Amino acid sequence: MALTGRTALLAALGSLPVGIWDPSWTGILAVNAPLALACACDFALAAPVRRLGLTRAGDTSVRLGESADVELTVTNPSGRPLRAQLRDAWPPSSWQPGTEVEASRHRLTIPPGERRRLTTRLRPTRRGDHQADRVTIRSYGPLGLLTRQGSHQVPWTLRVLPPFTSRKHLPSKLARLRELDGRTSVLTRGQGTEFDSLRDYVPGDDTRSIDWRATARQSTVAIRTWRPERDRHILLVLDTGRTSAGRVGDAPRLDASMDAALLLAALASRAGDRVDLLAYDRRVRALVQGKAAGEVLPSVVSALATLEPELVETDARGLTSTALRTATRSSLIVLLTSLDAAPIEEGLLPVLSRLTQRHTVLLASVADPHIEQMAKARGTTEAVYDAAAAAQAHAERHRTAEQLIRHGVTVVDATPTDLAPALADAYLSLKAAGRL
Repeated sequence: MALTGRTALLAALGSLPVGIWDPSWTGILAVNAPLALACACDFALAAPVRRLGLTRAGDTSVRLGESADVELTVTNPSGRPLRAQLRDAWPPSSWQPGTEVEASRHRLTIPPGERRRLTTRLRPTRRGDHQADRVTIRSYGPLGLLTRQGSHQVPWTLRVLPPFTSRKHLPSKLARLRELDGRTSVLTRGQGTEFDSLRDYVPGDDTRSIDWRATARQSTVAIRTWRPERDRHILLVLDTGRTSAGRVGDAPRLDASMDAALLLAALASRAGDRVDLLAYDRRVRALVQGKAAGEVLPSVVSALATLEPELVETDARGLTSTALRTATRSSLIVLLTSLDAAPIEEGLLPVLSRLTQRHTVLLASVADPHIEQMAKARGTTEAVYDAAAAAQAHAERHRTAEQLIRHGVTVVDATPTDLAPALADAYLSLKAAGRL
């Protein structure tokens, strides 16, 4: 307990004429006994803090950028009314800057034996698990001269999920998927297709699709139609090494890769494909495997919520070995990693053949939009040098991409806002070409 009303008492006594009271506590009590008695009674009538009962309820998860409400129920079991100020403390990243004081502090009055419910509105600015800190309560007496103060630990965890801003592209990608799936009349050929139905031949159709047995039983030429196979295996591999920590705009590259992975996971699970997730640098940081179609997206979102870049060089051999153990049959392996020359040439290229000989590999990388702006700069000497540096960076990424393409890898290189839809389009193109 803290006698936080002592300052108020001394201020009141300080208004007495000089020389009437001794500055020691003995003199104070002797000269102004009624005021001291009032303070003692005020302190005694303040409701005890440590006997209060506190419980939590409310939201346990929220998307980054949205608000979450956490309820705190305070029960006053004592025989005295509780007049108090309460502070519900959370980590600083649980609030928008400048809103913490207003959102975390509450005034409350609770009669004896009753309870009150308070709501703390959080608006986190970072992903991950946010743990509630202590609840501090300052209980006032009826005169407000002295207070009792104490803290309670009331545990609660709020998981802040990735924002998934690319979900706005999902309807258009699903419409294209429905076309590939045969709900709109289309004809596709390739190793990743399966028989759908028969129809009459139309000039221009691929003659390799003629069903001669069916044609012999009828008076018209019959054509087999095909649709992309379902139940293919998609493995999303996120590189969480040091290159993923580089900031592009206001966020790390890893955040843009996560957003692209979420859109592809949502699309592929709707297509009937099995989707797994692996996050790796020098060890496994997250693994989602064997989930049913309806559970894939929630599981991936939850796994990505606490994922952060690690300032270590990614072990390409370890990543490849782990990916091969996770993808035990022919799969589409989507590598979300950097397209920088050194990590690719020294790390990935020497072990890439282990992946491409059994699987279809698609590499997606986040490009820096600032380099695009630099490439267009003109007018001053400094701007010309910036444009030359941007052109050199473009040429290096292009050479690296060509090396990967020669190894049979499909490459997607796009800015953070364009990466997710570009990756989804690449997936759909592979399906349309029968490569899945």
